[in-house]
Amino acid sequence: MLRVFFLIVFWGAILAVVTFGVLTDWDASAMSIHGWIALTLGTVLSLVVGGGLMSLVFYSARKGYDDRIEMDTTPDAKD
Repeated sequence: MLRVFFLIVFWGAILAVVTFGVLTDWDASAMSIHGWIALTLGTVLSLVVGGGLMSLVFYSARKGYDDRIEMDTTPDAKD
């Protein structure tokens, strides 16, 4: 019960700080045009890489590359 109380207090404090920042128009994220360009390029490239990797995962699963392989581990008898 005490854990729930502390979680409520913690999230309430975070909500209070965010509400204060919004209501007082506190802007700690002022960036130049170069910062916005870097943020945009980073976001777009991250989405492209993530989408590409997910498409490779689906392609691999559909083509059967992820299927379990049965390996024969018994030694071969030599003549």
